[in-house]
Amino acid sequence: MVQGTPSSLSDWLRGLGKKGLPGALTAIVAAHPDKRIVLYFQDEARIGQKGRTCHCWWLRGLRPPGLSDRRYAYAYIFAAVAPRTGADFCLVLPEVSTAAMSEFLTRFSRTLAADEHAALVVDGAGWHTSLDLKIPNNITLIPLPPYSPELNPVERVWLYLRERFLSLRLLPDYDAVVDAACNAWNRLTNHRLRSLCAFPWIEQVTS
Repeated sequence: MVQGTPSSLSDWLRGLGKKGLPGALTAIVAAHPDKRIVLYFQDEARIGQKGRTCHCWWLRGLRPPGLSDRRYAYAYIFAAVAPRTGADFCLVLPEVSTAAMSEFLTRFSRTLAADEHAALVVDGAGWHTSLDLKIPNNITLIPLPPYSPELNPVERVWLYLRERFLSLRLLPDYDAVVDAACNAWNRLTNHRLRSLCAFPWIEQVTS
């Protein structure tokens, strides 16, 4: 166990009252003995015209100028990342819903190798837990503890994208928002994703 980790992480890894992450991975391995189990983390982020401020270099004592938009067109980035390898899958969709999540899972499943099975960690959003969600046979969902976004390394990816590529910009319409989101994600590399998602406890769990 990593010292100084949040109690939610400690509880999740130990599996108090549940299997916990190690127990869930063990169960997935047992259920799919002929597959390579790959641990992915998944999340969504809203990207839109109404951006956010970020840090920048400027003259001391002076307030830096910056572009700001007051309009509200937006899209959602759905993404899954494998922290150990930097493998990723991303889809930009107009909404978050059970149907959108089902579409994401279907397309993500097609990118997996024939001998792979994805253990996909997700939060407790309604579209992740809906009984109508269509989960492909080569994916198993693992829930995060409630109210624990700090346990999902993809949250750091969103911060990086917003700080580097999606702030201080004017996007004229929905299509421009989608293009900006896609271009930002495409500028990421496997090395960058590994460095952003390299939480020490993940290596301990999967080693």
